[in-house]
Amino acid sequence: MPKIKSEKKSRVHKEVQKQGIVFNKDFGQHILKNPLVITSMIDKSAIRSTDVVLEIGPGTGNMTVKILEKAKKVIACEIDTRLVAELQKRVQGTPYQSKLQIMIGDVLKSELPFFDLCIANIPYQISSPLVFKLLLHRPFFRCAILMFQREFAQRLVAKPGDKLYCRLSINTQLLARCDMIMKVGKNNFRPPPKVESSVVRIEPRNPPPPINYQEWDGLTRIAFLRKNKTLGAAFKTSSVLETMEKNYKIHCSMKNIDIPEHFNVKQKIEEILLRNQADQMRARTMDIDDFMKLLYAFNAEGFHFN
Repeated sequence: MPKIKSEKKSRVHKEVQKQGIVFNKDFGQHILKNPLVITSMIDKSAIRSTDVVLEIGPGTGNMTVKILEKAKKVIACEIDTRLVAELQKRVQGTPYQSKLQIMIGDVLKSELPFFDLCIANIPYQISSPLVFKLLLHRPFFRCAILMFQREFAQRLVAKPGDKLYCRLSINTQLLARCDMIMKVGKNNFRPPPKVESSVVRIEPRNPPPPINYQEWDGLTRIAFLRKNKTLGAAFKTSSVLETMEKNYKIHCSMKNIDIPEHFNVKQKIEEILLRNQADQMRARTMDIDDFMKLLYAFNAEGFHFN
């Protein structure tokens, strides 16, 4: 007799299956189901009873309810109106109803209100833009406890010389202290994602470093384009030289500075790199102080990166 194929078990969350809700992978919906992981994330955040907590992607509210037990208020940002309805039903008629504020929409396009903490199992496809949206948010928040894809988390905390050290690492660490908290396996989610996850604690540097972040970002973009190349080689490419010359001329125009008749942008950049012993440096081994020193050296000579 032919084998009868066993029916595939649905990975849909039992509580929302009854209502016909299927998780949307386009929104990165992987609901954190393990209460121990949820409790650990909340404990690591050290919530105070006076805190306003931002949660991004609350899903069916497994973490939301636990945060509501400890916080003064929770602002939950959710893009899926079906899950908003589920979350509202979950707190309806409970003491938590008045403590929960739901923002419906894309968090990247929303103006974030004041919050003390951010605790979230975020959609992994928005990890990078979300981290910088949070870090550039004012007023400052105290810390964020965020779940990321493991490799992304490793990049966030990587140090100079590490294999995964990259522009994301140094740009994040300029603005915040980043620490790996714990690893989380696929089976702690429903449906399970294809990748392993990790939780990172991000604490903004307050006050922030006295630096123009747009300029910093422009410099690291050039340096990390080929992180194993020397800076001398990175600054010799025609596209970089064109941009640097254009920015230099704009700066001179705004400051009423005369440009020398035989100005040679390539030669000038080489001089700056040599003078600061940076021509043989490689981005993969440079730390924040190295980049800061180089940025100030370029700025002092009228070169800007924004």
